Amino acid sequence: MDKKSKRVGIMGGTFNPVHIGHLLIAEQSYREYELDHVIFMPAGHPPHKQDQEIVSNHDRLAMLRLAVEGVPYFRVSDYEINKHGLSYTYETLEYLTGIAPDTRFYFIMGADSVKDLTHWCRPERILELAHILAAVRGDTDMEMLNREAELLRCTYQAKISLLGAPELDISSRELRDRVKNHASIRFMVPEKVNFYIHFHHLYEKSNTPPQADGAWK
Repeated sequence: MDKKSKRVGIMGGTFNPVHIGHLLIAEQSYREYELDHVIFMPAGHPPHKQDQEIVSNHDRLAMLRLAVEGVPYFRVSDYEINKHGLSYTYETLEYLTGIAPDTRFYFIMGADSVKDLTHWCRPERILELAHILAAVRGDTDMEMLNREAELLRCTYQAKISLLGAPELDISSRELRDRVKNHASIRFMVPEKVNFYIHFHHLYEKSNTPPQADGAWK
């Protein structure tokens, strides 16, 4: 692959809802690894973590589009949401490399997901098709992370790099709980997302469809 190849970040997950932490990690990836752009790809029918209340595909896409509005290097893809059947990361990467063979893909995940990667469907294919960017936070067990990363490098010839993550303790689960308890989420999500959640009364009631085969809670 020559030096003129595009460098594109992929950030998967349910984005239920998208929050400031997601955007800061994407921004850090874009700048630190000189990416052309970052694609946010919400999961449609994920096979893992079926313990999370989740709003409709339409609402998650709408919130993402509001969150990245006006940022030319952030994009939103509805590929996994529109895909029939379960959404597997390796299949998404095969699709992307098939339509953009001149592009180098960087898959952005939380550092705590590195240790679970071998349990994803066809991890060898994921690691063949993408360079992993593992976002490290202050509470990350670096000894464990380095051990797991080295194991993946030795076993799969994986390309794994560490990404300095902003010190923000925000999770989508926490935001959902705050909305249920009538607590403010202002400044934890983009203002337009905050308005959307309250205007449409999202997360005020409980339901339990599946979560993501991905790196973000």
